[in-house]
Amino acid sequence: MQDKLFHDPGIVHFYDAENGWGEDTRYCLAMAERADSVLDLGCGTGLLAAALGPGRNVWGVDPAGAMLDIARKRQGGDTVTWVQADGRSVRLGRRFDLVVLTGHAFQCFLTDADQLALCETMAAHLAPGGSFIFDSRNPAREEWREWVPDLTMRVFDHPELGGITTWNDVSMDAETQIVTDETIYRGNAGSIQTASSRIRFASRDEIAARIAEAGLKINRWLGDWHGAPFTPDAPEIIPVGSLSEANV
Repeated sequence: MQDKLFHDPGIVHFYDAENGWGEDTRYCLAMAERADSVLDLGCGTGLLAAALGPGRNVWGVDPAGAMLDIARKRQGGDTVTWVQADGRSVRLGRRFDLVVLTGHAFQCFLTDADQLALCETMAAHLAPGGSFIFDSRNPAREEWREWVPDLTMRVFDHPELGGITTWNDVSMDAETQIVTDETIYRGNAGSIQTASSRIRFASRDEIAARIAEAGLKINRWLGDWHGAPFTPDAPEIIPVGSLSEANV
């Protein structure tokens, strides 16, 4: 099922209006200072990739054409090679100093097989001595319990539509670890649009198993985007790693 928030041109502009620079993109921007080449998997509307593009060999990959349409028009977007493709199967025939996956995009891969395929894509594109980094919310925090209308109601200014009121509601399947997140947008004129997302809350051990199986190794675990080490109650699961010795 395609998420309208990523694929529907009539809704994707809400994502870009509500989401900007965050702790994850700032951390990866700083991390890329030592990288001559970067692959941004799940690049979305290209915020990070376009900022990295000038002076580097940067590629941005995403399955959502509507998001890539925005990415190409960004300042710096003409310095990035944009590819519409699935992160599980894309092969670009080149390797990069840094492979990043931000915005909890890892959680959009809903099965062990999907997560393994994604990690294999990272391994296939990582240069010897290079690094990968991505994030996934820690299921121990049960953050989805806060994604209810009373706690998520917010207003943001859309550059063309003015004030937009938005809120979330969720359901959780404990057996599959998959949360279905419904986002509702209401304009000043009362018009309403909705987008539904499905994301998986995998544990650190499950993520570590997929990474190892793909031929990657973890050099350190972070628990947030400020660089704190992972603890069982950390908000984030952030592996930072490289190719395993057998694959170098």
